[in-house]
Amino acid sequence: MKVFKFGGASIKDVEGIKNVANIIKKYRSSQLIVVISASGKITNALEEVVNAYIKGQDDLNTKWQFVKDYHLTLLNGLTEDREGSGELLNDLFAEVEWVLEEPPARTYDYVYDQIVSIGELLSTRIVSHYLNQEKIANKWVDARDIIITDDTYREGKIQWSETQKKTKEIILPIIQEGTVCLTQGFIGATKDNETTTLGREGSDYSAAILSHCLDAEAMVIWKDVSGVLTADPRLFENVQKLDKLSYQEAIEMTYFGATVIHPKTIKPIQNKSIPLYVKSFLEPDAEGTIISQFSDLNYPPVVMVEKNQILLKITTRDFSFVVESHLAMIFDLFAKYRIKINMMRNSAISFSVSVNNDSGKIDSLCSELEANFNISRQDGFQVYTVRHFTDQMIEHLKENKLIGMEDRTDKTLQMAVKDIPLMTLKH
Repeated sequence: MKVFKFGGASIKDVEGIKNVANIIKKYRSSQLIVVISASGKITNALEEVVNAYIKGQDDLNTKWQFVKDYHLTLLNGLTEDREGSGELLNDLFAEVEWVLEEPPARTYDYVYDQIVSIGELLSTRIVSHYLNQEKIANKWVDARDIIITDDTYREGKIQWSETQKKTKEIILPIIQEGTVCLTQGFIGATKDNETTTLGREGSDYSAAILSHCLDAEAMVIWKDVSGVLTADPRLFENVQKLDKLSYQEAIEMTYFGATVIHPKTIKPIQNKSIPLYVKSFLEPDAEGTIISQFSDLNYPPVVMVEKNQILLKITTRDFSFVVESHLAMIFDLFAKYRIKINMMRNSAISFSVSVNNDSGKIDSLCSELEANFNISRQDGFQVYTVRHFTDQMIEHLKENKLIGMEDRTDKTLQMAVKDIPLMTLKH
């Protein structure tokens, strides 16, 4: 049994979906579970729908119509019988339209999950339809029937025993008869059937949950890159592919911002010693990267970048020492607003952090912190995290950079940096 995960880039257009179908066809002799994300940048488009709905913006209908037209165009490009093909998606469109017809009455996070989750449901419905057309036997399964979470909207916590029971009841009979099980990443539901999501880019995690619950032989993430790389090729030249990674190294890399794998993915499969392969859907026969229980591997320097960072420096009002009671108060507020700290540093009279620029949350956090502390804020930073660093690599990364904060251990260096505007002679 294998679990495949395909991200939005793999199914962003007609040719992409046909390519995914070819990969599934090649491996369908295995018992196969396929987890698929929303198509292309549709999650972003649906987030715009949510914001327009909550704010009562005039362009709400235009934004929602874009989402509908995108999927109908995709479906029409794949189907042999276009007449009536739109009916395949109408019930899913209706789920969102029922929400949009009424004024907002629940929290932003609740509304977000009810609307944004539709992206995965639409994409998988289209892919399943195309697979059937190509005579690839598959069963579309609603992930909300198998992934059970609590009611922490936008970051649902998995209820493992219920999820394991549901996955075995629903998925095992499908794959045991040789049919591909096709389901959604990113989404789940509470015991009361309220839709939840697992956190942005959470489809990898969905695949890991199913791999864990069903004791999969292997999990494969299909990406638009050749495997796990030493840096983002969009930002750095001469990057290398890592052929092998230990579970522990993969956890470290994802924690510090490596975007090729979702941070929560590794632990569920590590607990069952399930190997994870990261392969390219553009070159499906290439080796990719394998993540497993390796030891004694030598790694080159690996760079992770977190963009659009805010540095917050928190000091006591009377310039007394920052002690345990202060830190407890600070961390409680970060937890309250679910703000991840990407980098932190403590000194005698201050506590400094780097966080993602989620302006609404940061403004609320700072407002509460200012009741007891002085806060200084600097925008426009990036955090570089370098695993297995060398002095030469660090000097290169520091060129023409203002260093806002720096910290290092024996294997990891972190620094918050910002470009220094270079002075030039006037002509």
